[in-house]
Amino acid sequence: MAETQVQLTDRAAERIAKILEKQPEGTVLRVAVSGGGCSGFQYEYNLVQESANEDDIVLQKKNATVLIDSLSLEFMQGAEIDFVQDLIGQSFQINNPNAVASCGCGTSFAV
Repeated sequence: MAETQVQLTDRAAERIAKILEKQPEGTVLRVAVSGGGCSGFQYEYNLVQESANEDDIVLQKKNATVLIDSLSLEFMQGAEIDFVQDLIGQSFQINNPNAVASCGCGTSFAV
């Protein structure tokens, strides 16, 4: 499999690490792409207590561990996972160069 091009920003890694501190040991964040949302695909964020599967990509930075399955990686190649705080609130955002359209809230996209 090609080397992953998904990047985790320092802000995202710090926020994920802070969330994981409050979880049982061995908990990681799994990011996946699934069908749905108003634009066709949506991102799912799940805290799970599991080891990486054989086909998972593992991102580790600043005490944060993120797992992405190989199917989701096909939709996320070259993406950047960020954490943003603005007037509307705070959220994880994925800046995905493969997305040709996205909804107003940024949680779903089309390829």
